[in-house]
Amino acid sequence: MNPYEETMNLNQTVVTEFLLLGFSASPEQQILLFVALLAIYLVTVLGNLLIILVTLMDPTLHTSMYFFLSNLSALEMGYISVTVPKMMVSLISGDKHITLVGCAVQMCFFLCFGSTESSFLATMAYDRYVAICNPLYYPMIMNKKVCVLLAVTSWTIGIPAQVVQTSLVFSLPFCSSKEINHFFCDPAPLLLLACADTSINETLTYTIVIFFGLVPFALILFSYIRIIATILILPSDEGKRKSFSTCSSHLIVVALFYGSGILLYLRPQPSEFPENGKLLSMFYTLLPAMLNPFIYSLRNRDLQTALKRNVWYKMTPH
Repeated sequence: MNPYEETMNLNQTVVTEFLLLGFSASPEQQILLFVALLAIYLVTVLGNLLIILVTLMDPTLHTSMYFFLSNLSALEMGYISVTVPKMMVSLISGDKHITLVGCAVQMCFFLCFGSTESSFLATMAYDRYVAICNPLYYPMIMNKKVCVLLAVTSWTIGIPAQVVQTSLVFSLPFCSSKEINHFFCDPAPLLLLACADTSINETLTYTIVIFFGLVPFALILFSYIRIIATILILPSDEGKRKSFSTCSSHLIVVALFYGSGILLYLRPQPSEFPENGKLLSMFYTLLPAMLNPFIYSLRNRDLQTALKRNVWYKMTPH
């Protein structure tokens, strides 16, 4: 055994837990951060839950578009629940420890939800493409069986790859440091703690990002090129306005999700995970999930009408 290998072996340790450093902040700032996270979490969960309930209650929303939207809302609740509750507990208790198993489970669910959201956004773009470019065949193409199949595929397609990625990360030997310079278990800061070559892990990460990020984005881009080309040749200005209206909410959500994701995962990886990397992760994790209900409810007249009919009207005394 050469001296380098001996040094590496001495530095390795059996890791049973990690320490999530989070953001460097004073106790007062941590309290403010806890309050902000609590508000964001409640708004996200209640807003997405409201969309699910309304789409279930109102028969006029029993269409493929709102079926996929309710699935996306359920996904957003799970996505934000993977990281935020643990962050809030750490802020209020001061205990930043997370077990090895807990860290692996958190990472796996976070990555799976990310892949699922990317797939759902592509599926929703395809739904809009069929509705606008092939309206006569829309009921036949996007029937109930096809919608369920697309939803199940979106929920499950990323699971095998993300389970493999998580397994490879946690099969690495870790050095004596247990401090993860992040607020949740993400592959990038964890790989910095490894006492082994991580080139395979990094290659797999980029491959997964391309397959579950850039490929769906390319499909969305292709769908909207065809959609815009079709809308522009519509003879009626009202038809153009209505068609653009049905797509605008989805486009905003796509821009939020992919914009922050590309900045986070396709930038060069530094030798240490800096504060701006954590801020990008915070933006990528929290903002799209919180804003989705507002984007869809404020820009969708059918959903606004259903909300008034099923929620506000019933809650208002007569």
